[in-house]
Amino acid sequence: MAINLDAIRSRLNSLKNTNNRTSNIWKPDPGETQIRIVPYIHNKENPFLELYFHYNLGKRSILSPASFGRPDPVVEFAEKLKQTGDKEDWVMGRKLEPKMRVYVPIIVRGQETEGVKFWGFGKMIYEELLAFIADPDYGDISDPQSGRDIVVTVKSAEEVGKSYAETTIRVKPKETQVTDNSSVIEKIKQQPNITELFPEPTYDELKSQLQTWLGTSSQEENSKEVNYKETVSTKQTPTIEEIDNAFKDLF
Repeated sequence: MAINLDAIRSRLNSLKNTNNRTSNIWKPDPGETQIRIVPYIHNKENPFLELYFHYNLGKRSILSPASFGRPDPVVEFAEKLKQTGDKEDWVMGRKLEPKMRVYVPIIVRGQETEGVKFWGFGKMIYEELLAFIADPDYGDISDPQSGRDIVVTVKSAEEVGKSYAETTIRVKPKETQVTDNSSVIEKIKQQPNITELFPEPTYDELKSQLQTWLGTSSQEENSKEVNYKETVSTKQTPTIEEIDNAFKDLF
């Protein structure tokens, strides 16, 4: 049997992307870490990258083309579900919507020679950082010459008595420059494009992924029907087949 070269190349690219993400995505360790936001070389006007991901279509997160204003078949299908007027359809539509995660290029103090990392966080941290920038007493904390470092503090779930770790930030009051080290400056200039770390799937690739997800969900639903016989109420939850038909109508 001949080797499927396309599958081999696809797997090789996947492994490369995984390795790139591992070395270029920064996750703060428990305790305090001092970092500095640096300009995003591929869009110097704004270092904050608002990306939208699908977390429910497979074993890994998938970048949505909606992040860049491009059509996304999953988003289109989700909107169609939400417009049926049925509560269960609306809930599933909401589940299929991509979720925002913000990334920003940084250097970690004490590890500047490792180059630029991308720090990802949610809406709360994002709003807090924007509030500092909007405050005239602070201004553009990402400015290479007159910006400010940030102390990121992570407390474990056990420390805060919650089911998840807690991350807080503190912007340093003193203005400092990013670096005066020429090799670090060069590494900042060579930072990767965010799409090298999170490749954008094509419309057809996402459409195929959604079809696969619908098929898997349909099998799980059928398995539940075999194992658990329940009394059918007058108001039944829409079946996966009905959702699949809606999908076919959409395309």
